[in-house]
Amino acid sequence: MSEKDTTAEKITDAMANPSPAKSLGDPGITPLSPSHVQQNDTDQMQTGPSFVVVVAIDFGTTSSGYAYAFTKEPECIHTMRRWEGGDPGVSNQKTPTTILLTPDRKFHSFGYAARDFYHDLDPSESKHWLYLEKFKMKLHTTANLSIDTDIHAANGKRVKALDIFAYALAFFKEQALKELSDQTGSEFDNNDVRWVITVPAIWKMPAKQFMREAAYKAGLVSRENPEQLIIALEPEAASIYCRKLRLHQMVDLGTQTTQNGFSPNENVGGGMSPGDRYVVMDCGGGTVDLTVHQIRLPEGHLKELYKASGGPYGSIGVDYEFEKLLCKIFGQDFIDQFKLKRPAAWVDLMIAFESRKRAAAPDRTNPLNINLPFSFIDYYKKFRGHSVEHALRKSNVDFVKWSSQGMLRMTPDAMNMLFKPTVDHIIQHLTELFEKPEVSNIKFLFLVGGFAESALLQQAVQNMLQGRSRIIIPHDVGLTILKGAVLFGLDPSVIKVRRSPLTYGVGVLNRFVEGKHPPEKLLLKDGTRWCTDVFDTFIAADQSVALGEMVKRSYTPAKPAQQVIVIHVYCSEKESVGFISEPGVRKCGTLRLDVSGTESTAPRREIQTLMQFGDTEIRAMAVDVSTGRTVKAGIDFLSH
Repeated sequence: MSEKDTTAEKITDAMANPSPAKSLGDPGITPLSPSHVQQNDTDQMQTGPSFVVVVAIDFGTTSSGYAYAFTKEPECIHTMRRWEGGDPGVSNQKTPTTILLTPDRKFHSFGYAARDFYHDLDPSESKHWLYLEKFKMKLHTTANLSIDTDIHAANGKRVKALDIFAYALAFFKEQALKELSDQTGSEFDNNDVRWVITVPAIWKMPAKQFMREAAYKAGLVSRENPEQLIIALEPEAASIYCRKLRLHQMVDLGTQTTQNGFSPNENVGGGMSPGDRYVVMDCGGGTVDLTVHQIRLPEGHLKELYKASGGPYGSIGVDYEFEKLLCKIFGQDFIDQFKLKRPAAWVDLMIAFESRKRAAAPDRTNPLNINLPFSFIDYYKKFRGHSVEHALRKSNVDFVKWSSQGMLRMTPDAMNMLFKPTVDHIIQHLTELFEKPEVSNIKFLFLVGGFAESALLQQAVQNMLQGRSRIIIPHDVGLTILKGAVLFGLDPSVIKVRRSPLTYGVGVLNRFVEGKHPPEKLLLKDGTRWCTDVFDTFIAADQSVALGEMVKRSYTPAKPAQQVIVIHVYCSEKESVGFISEPGVRKCGTLRLDVSGTESTAPRREIQTLMQFGDTEIRAMAVDVSTGRTVKAGIDFLSH
């Protein structure tokens, strides 16, 4: 047994003077018995109240939607009713993730309705309205995300991100309950709904917790009943759906045909069989993230083989390149002004670009025409004193021309160049992933998410894989995550083993060992020699964790009358960490144990804490050993 396992001699960093954790006062906790407990899923997963229906919300960077299934008919997944006001060439099973607030910051509308209303406002009026789009990426890119994080509306005004996310979720709640009421013929009760919200797998814990906070604020579920809401990881949801696909529901890129001529109930290529390993690449508007799964016997559960990976390489990267091109032609100063002064016209221009973006293909030969809004042409002339046409002639961008119908005419190569940086990022990531030893013998690569429809991206993936794995694209590629999230809500235990994305632990004191511990970590306390800042690992990065597996630690309050124990949680991307002071180790959360009301006559109170890392969110529970009473416990990852 290693020294670490035998210690009853461990005290958390909170007691050690030189420790960074000192700032929170002196919770003075002594961990007693570190151990890993494997519990049966049945003990762990409280079945809780039974739900009548599961509603999943796919809250995307560029588009969003919901789907549902009644628990009595789990095979029958309904996607939401058609939306009003779709764009040409875009199937509108989902609606744009756009939100409009009135000048006094009240919710006005969401999706196509928000976009159309904003578009129809007079420019003098529209500058007072708050229009937001692509705001989900803020949760991925903000380093110290908190409840107070701000986002900018199109007119440059700041709003609280939490309010915007809550407005959006409340909108979907209202739409879904209305549709359920219409379907069942009576008022549908929110308590009968299990809600599922999808997030990228590469999101860190603060962003996932932020989504949950927004759901509480929106009234989707209450804090007293947290298990009514499940956070689902986007590529995991897609994976659950993909493994059930029948041959007629997908396209195999290798053969470029819908798989017909087989019996319709065969699974993928006749061959999603137990033991198979496959990768799901979820290509969305904001992020691309990948999971690697294996199907396990006997029930066909899923096991994660490598921690989720990816990055901010979604299709909005192509929009960003288009914006850079416009800046090159018309000047950054003009584009910045135009976006602020004519925000609705800018939205129009990006919608026009979107439909041309979807027409981009590797073998295209005819040019792509992008409509410039009249107010762009007009404002440019006022701003610069010469015409848009003149600017195009003067700029040395020779692959974009002015057409007499008032359009930008781009060569197909020019359009392909706008895709290149984003596609290159994705291919580089995929290449690195396939080089990992855990990611060998991959039978299928599933491409899902809206960006997966891009022929340019599909061709790049084919060229990279060179036939090593079969590339499969489900028919309803934009709805794959939504349908998978419903399946996940019906049976959250389908993914039995996950990999931890980070190493988590706390700082503790250990008995000082000469020759093993660095001298600068020595602390003398009451005649005993301690080593400070030791990192007590709860779970290591990329470690396999089974669903329901618990990490168990015991802590004891320093003073008998203490009400709350606060313990700092640290994390790192490195797999093995010795001390909390090492580079790359950061404080990422706090474990709070509310021990008020559990006072007992026992000379030493022991609070046994169980932490669960095998789920999509990290959870904690605790019990007072001497009284057997439950202690309120929680891990908070949002900075306050």
